[in-house]
Amino acid sequence: MVKLGWLGGALLCAGVFGCAAPQPRAEGGLGALDIVTTPAAALDTVWQARSDGVIAVAGKPSGFIATRDVYTDYRLHVEWRWTGKPGNGGVLLHVASGPKDGVWPYSVQVQTKHGSVGDLLPMAGATFHEPLTTAPGAYPPIKAHTASDSERAPGEWNTMDVLVRGGCIDVTINGVAQNAVTLAQPATGRIGFQLEGTPYELRNLHVERL
Repeated sequence: MVKLGWLGGALLCAGVFGCAAPQPRAEGGLGALDIVTTPAAALDTVWQARSDGVIAVAGKPSGFIATRDVYTDYRLHVEWRWTGKPGNGGVLLHVASGPKDGVWPYSVQVQTKHGSVGDLLPMAGATFHEPLTTAPGAYPPIKAHTASDSERAPGEWNTMDVLVRGGCIDVTINGVAQNAVTLAQPATGRIGFQLEGTPYELRNLHVERL
């Protein structure tokens, strides 16, 4: 196998450019959603869209909510805030069938955990070309965000913009470029939102296929 350096991976990406019963539809154009939790829960008890366009997410039981639509090359915009004490959460990219890590699916997570926003986690055997910043064998595996922390104060709205093209993932938090990887696997899949025990709110969810 030929190993590419970071620049080689970036150039490769540059060259590429050139189950369940019916559920409610997501606000913001993400289409129909499915929920996977332990114990099982109904979507409308965890994900509640209000008339002001804000989605209240209960944060539990443990699991995730995912689109039914599959995406490969796209732009994703997410806005979120903690409504009380900040906690743990994340946006899952390329949720795919395959191995699981407990309730967590094969995917790449963009961390929204307070104090770690913008970290990337390869979940359940997912991979990307760039090295992790955690020690070999550490759990969970993490590639930490690269710029100074750009998370806003608890209670304020944060923005996440993700660009995915040709297996490359670029993450911007509140206008600050925070992470980038190449040769991500899985390279296609659904978009998900984690439930890790802490309630939060979402708004202005948009995805644009490229």
